[in-house]
Amino acid sequence: MLKHIHPLLFPELLKVLAEMGHGDEIVLADANFTAHTLATRRPVLHWPGVSMPQACEAVLSVLPLDEAVAQPVAYMQVGGSEPGYRSALQRQVIDAMAARGDARPEQCLATERFAFYDRAREAFAVVQTGELQPWANFVLKKGVIARPLEA
Repeated sequence: MLKHIHPLLFPELLKVLAEMGHGDEIVLADANFTAHTLATRRPVLHWPGVSMPQACEAVLSVLPLDEAVAQPVAYMQVGGSEPGYRSALQRQVIDAMAARGDARPEQCLATERFAFYDRAREAFAVVQTGELQPWANFVLKKGVIARPLEA
């Protein structure tokens, strides 16, 4: 065990998160996501029994989001829904991000299913959670940890 590390984070995931660079993306996917089909050249980690709200909280406890882009968070748009629609789970995750100061709701981009798949193919890694709610897939773009520039 390590101090100040979220207890749900496991060694392989911590290694992936540490290896990511500024601008790299990680997919947090639900249990229905076609992770191995899409991530043929990328690591797929399995996080059974972990919900999407738990996964996002744990990952964002150590992963800074990219402040250089307007929307460092993307989520899969529910198929057949109207623009702007967010499922109850998507609202829960986004509201929790806002409450923790991770990202504001306007920094979270609804992404059409096949466009989301394209991003997943290029992501640094895919983490498949145990979330059973369909359409509960998120992309997080890594930012930087830096100290202020000295004059």
